[in-house]
Amino acid sequence: MNKGLSGNQYRPLSESQVETIHSASLAILEETGFSYESGLGDTVEMLERAGARVDRNHSRIFFPRGLVMEQVGKAPERFALCSRDGKNDLDLGEDRVYLGTGGAALKVLDLETGQPRPSTLRDLYHFGRLVDQLENIHFFLRPCVPTDVPESLRDVNIAYACLKSTSKHVMVGVNDESGLLQVLDLASRLAGSLEKLQEKPFLSIVSCFAVSPLRFCTTPLRIAQEACRRRIPVALSTAPLAGSTSPITLAGTLALVHAEELAGITVCQLTNPGAPVLYGALPETANLRTMGFQGGSVESAMMNAATHQLARRIRVPNYANSGHSDSKEPDAQAAWETAMSTVLASMGGCNYIHHAAGMLESSMTVSFEHFVMNDEIIGRALRILKEIEVDADHLALEAIQEVGPGGNFMTSPHTLAHLRTEFFPGNGVTDANPRVKWVEEGSLDARGRARRIAKRLISRARASHLPEEVDRAIRNQYQIFL
Repeated sequence: MNKGLSGNQYRPLSESQVETIHSASLAILEETGFSYESGLGDTVEMLERAGARVDRNHSRIFFPRGLVMEQVGKAPERFALCSRDGKNDLDLGEDRVYLGTGGAALKVLDLETGQPRPSTLRDLYHFGRLVDQLENIHFFLRPCVPTDVPESLRDVNIAYACLKSTSKHVMVGVNDESGLLQVLDLASRLAGSLEKLQEKPFLSIVSCFAVSPLRFCTTPLRIAQEACRRRIPVALSTAPLAGSTSPITLAGTLALVHAEELAGITVCQLTNPGAPVLYGALPETANLRTMGFQGGSVESAMMNAATHQLARRIRVPNYANSGHSDSKEPDAQAAWETAMSTVLASMGGCNYIHHAAGMLESSMTVSFEHFVMNDEIIGRALRILKEIEVDADHLALEAIQEVGPGGNFMTSPHTLAHLRTEFFPGNGVTDANPRVKWVEEGSLDARGRARRIAKRLISRARASHLPEEVDRAIRNQYQIFL
């Protein structure tokens, strides 16, 4: 079990501000309410029986405070998202921090040419093979959509490619309930049964259950409920854009997104009390010049750290964001935008930080070499979480006495004892060699070095994490394109 490092060193909200926002969110649910689309009749009736007020003429649901807090209190405060080999199980809760991939990019920067092209199922498989070997990336959530697979067959093919390529925890999104059932069937075959998958959930679901502001989306909400009925962990994702689909002020956006999460958790716990859910508030900012998504803003990073405080207020682990960049390629802009958001989310204590491996061009593009570069950024963020150890050994008084004034610690036994643990070693992307050595090795910039590492890792990666008999059974049941 990977116990995770603890964050919570950065708290953008005071305790009183957390309470103020939480109270405002309850008021939003009680007084403004939630709208809903057609096709949610059973869910609306369930809420009404539980005490919600429903205005069917205007498709509006009003949530009493008592109902919300009673149901939210049933959600688990802590649970594990498992890996298949047991080496990368994620112990979610409190301030434990894990970082991984995410997204639904439609383009990938080709590893040979560096140019953007439509993403494919084989790209997805290779991203998984890369992540399987990158030490600081803890889980694999589909970073790109395979444009070469028919939409009706994407769900099962995406799950297949992810589970084949890595033994780390896999999270997937699905298009509809039939896709969910296919994906769970595939994972159950691999686990041995649905019951074994429930005991050791190496696969989880993400559902964008609401469209901001304050509107339940039929198919994703039904997917979330179906996952909860089967006790498969589900991340309840909602992503308002400050200045567009939520107030331009950070506090107003946080109040709105917290209300959306409270509503989603309420529905899920009424559906199946105790079902494991992740609080998935993903507040972002709008680009008010283009009215589109602005992924790399520092305000988004601040709000994502704040969402962990709000999730902690209701004792539910959270699903958060980092790693977005508006840059079109893995350049300096991508580095500073990724680093800022990843450090703030990590120091904020966010539990399950997706997109951290990197998204370019406002989430439209992903890159193999960018994943390698961001693995090092994530590693540096995790080193910050380790903080500075202060004990007798680390104070090194004996070593100081032994070396004495004017001495040198290079050959000290104390130095040798801590040589590989005190400093972050990096993954090979950072170059600290003299210029002569750098020139001898090809004068590569960081992207060039990362591209070389990515090619090496993909070429040597294990071909499949699926047993042959399971792979064969899946291929006999479903049309697999990989």
